[in-house]
Amino acid sequence: MKPRIGIFGLSGCWGEQIVILNCEDQLLALVGEVDIVDFLGGSSMNDTSGPLDIAFVEGSVGNGREEEALRRIRERSGLLVACGSCACFGGIAAAWNGTSREAAASAVYGDAAAGYDIRPHRPLRDFVTVDATIPGCPMEKTEFLQAVACLLNGDTPQPVAYPVCAECRMKEQECLLLAYGIHCSGPLTAGGCGARCPGFNSPCIG
Repeated sequence: MKPRIGIFGLSGCWGEQIVILNCEDQLLALVGEVDIVDFLGGSSMNDTSGPLDIAFVEGSVGNGREEEALRRIRERSGLLVACGSCACFGGIAAAWNGTSREAAASAVYGDAAAGYDIRPHRPLRDFVTVDATIPGCPMEKTEFLQAVACLLNGDTPQPVAYPVCAECRMKEQECLLLAYGIHCSGPLTAGGCGARCPGFNSPCIG
């Protein structure tokens, strides 16, 4: 039997699910190796309760409903992979500008704010065991495919352990910071993107 796969989204932009759908030619090879049985973003016919060998989950946990959904996914799954910066670290939704959540909710929803669960957004690892991570905003297609290949071979995928600056050097691209004084987040940002933005003379924004 082919491994049973589930792909899920919590609070996020669905960017990781779009990356998976944009695998194009590789997607055909992927569905030949696995059985994607629960993927709301890709199918209207899903097995929402059966066991899963691997679950890929994007988005942060922003309310009780999502926490409960994540715990159900974890119970169904042999392995759980956090996909994207929101799932791995909390992402943009977890950022705080000093305004209280109550004040922000009131500004957006007015008198109806009291009916919303406005707890802070948190990464998946704060609630369940996460077996592997694929960071990025969104994650890179190549990293997702490499992670799937590793998991199918019984190995744990390892996230990129070098910064974007290393990829600039490997591609012999001029350093925007040293050459032009352009502030670039390459030294602080995990690689894996192939230093795409600096390659077009646009600084990395992390």
